[in-house]
Amino acid sequence: MRTERNKHMRALAQVVEWTLIVVVYIIATLLVVGRSGLPTTGLVVPGTVVGAALGFGAQSIVRDLLAGFFIITERQYGFGDVVQLSMGSNAASGTVEDVTLRVTKLRSTNGEVITVPNGGITEVINSSKDWARAVIDVPVPVSADVSEVNSLLRRIGAEAYADPEVRPLLLDQPTVMGVEAIGVTQMRVRIVARTQPGKQFEVGRDLRARIVEEFNRAGLVLRPEDVVDTSGEEAVP
Repeated sequence: MRTERNKHMRALAQVVEWTLIVVVYIIATLLVVGRSGLPTTGLVVPGTVVGAALGFGAQSIVRDLLAGFFIITERQYGFGDVVQLSMGSNAASGTVEDVTLRVTKLRSTNGEVITVPNGGITEVINSSKDWARAVIDVPVPVSADVSEVNSLLRRIGAEAYADPEVRPLLLDQPTVMGVEAIGVTQMRVRIVARTQPGKQFEVGRDLRARIVEEFNRAGLVLRPEDVVDTSGEEAVP
């Protein structure tokens, strides 16, 4: 599992590599000009004109570079993070495959590579920062015994936490929050699990499967599509 430090060091290494390449090219250009015998004073005026033209035409590139610098130094996200990036009215989500000073590359769930200029990013939602949360709302009939439902969900959480395959993904035992919403025929009971960064989806799938199996065994018939995963929402104790 990639740590925050490893992801940050990878991004910094890419920035250092890119900077060194630019410096080498600049030094090489200056050496070539110097050895060719061309008078450097005569290049000042044309260089100024070219620099001004490039400055006007490269404003977006400069904006991308500055935004990329702050993304990396502030550790907003890094290689391997699951993020959603907003660019005005558009948005892109997926796993970060590359972060440079100019662009961010994401791999979507469909396998597509999405390249986003850093200067166009207005909001970042990082699902892999420090820790994540799987939030699952379980629908049950309003006639059901709430205490029995809570007890059953607590047992499911304890069994998942004791499972050697699931335990490494969890930071602590899943918590039953109680009744979240009440409808005419159904109420929703929420269970929350704190997970390792980016593992909330895997934990959510495992808990949903356990809930369907245990509830059906207890006579509370559920379908997998009935168990709602709201991990993108904020769960407030």
